Amino acid sequence: MDKRVLGRTGREASVVGLGTWQLGADWGDVVEADAFAVLDAALESGVTFFDTADVYGDGRSEQLIGRFLKNRPDAGVFVATKMGRRAEQRPENYSLDNFRAWNDRSRANLGVDTLDLVQLHCPPSAVYSSDAVFDALDTLVAEKRTAAYGVSVETCAEALTAIARPGVASVQIILNPFRLKPLEEVLPAAREAGVGIVARVPLASGLLSGKYTKDTVFAADDHRSFNRHGEAFDQGETFSGIDYTTGLSAAAEFSGLAPEGATPAQTALRWIIQQPGVSTVIPGARSVGQARANAAAGSLAPLSQTTLEAVHDLYDRRIRAEIHHRW
Repeated sequence: MDKRVLGRTGREASVVGLGTWQLGADWGDVVEADAFAVLDAALESGVTFFDTADVYGDGRSEQLIGRFLKNRPDAGVFVATKMGRRAEQRPENYSLDNFRAWNDRSRANLGVDTLDLVQLHCPPSAVYSSDAVFDALDTLVAEKRTAAYGVSVETCAEALTAIARPGVASVQIILNPFRLKPLEEVLPAAREAGVGIVARVPLASGLLSGKYTKDTVFAADDHRSFNRHGEAFDQGETFSGIDYTTGLSAAAEFSGLAPEGATPAQTALRWIIQQPGVSTVIPGARSVGQARANAAAGSLAPLSQTTLEAVHDLYDRRIRAEIHHRW
């Protein structure tokens, strides 16, 4: 598995990481034994970057990762967590006192004295323009509560505001073959500033796997059931904000672009890895097989120029008008 330096953290991360939202909540039930098996399979496959958040299962995801790594002190895993979504989403809640409290909870959940990376978890847009917020984050670093900080954003505008902050080490943003807008300004700005890019929702909530149909039924506690129109959080987090029927049709066409020997999901991950400026991509996995297949995308041959152009054409014809102006 290739590794790249994750922006201003100065540390390396595997080009394919592991997103662990699904190990905490909102993707249907994942029992503890299965969660540990997924983490183990990812690690064995060369994954050295785990992304989590204090809100995933109200800390369950962090706790599982902490317990997993406690028995593997030499695993060399870079763990990024996020904070802020457990509180009411008001800019005034993003204060130093709250940061310290949230940080303390995450450090306890993960069983560490210093977090590798803490990210603001898609806060209100006004937060990115607050000097006091970033002063507080600098204080967390000075107090050795975290080694570095970054942000997770919903929009390209938020990403560009964050990249301009000198202390921001990384930006996590939705990037996949159905969400191309970050290629225009965000990735070039991040490269210029030396900020890492963590690509999330890389499979458009599974659409890009090509496995779903109009008859697919998601569990009631799966966000793909209850957040299709942004009922619980930003609509862009579910199927990248694309109408499900539109997404199914586009995904069927995308599946035809997969090179021989690669699945559609692996093709989507390979496409992301090839984008200049991307540090790591964080697909989730609910099974050992998914974890291993995702990791294998890191060793696929680069996609051809013809395939890259076909992805852009697909986006322009089927997706752009629906979402490009929104995020």
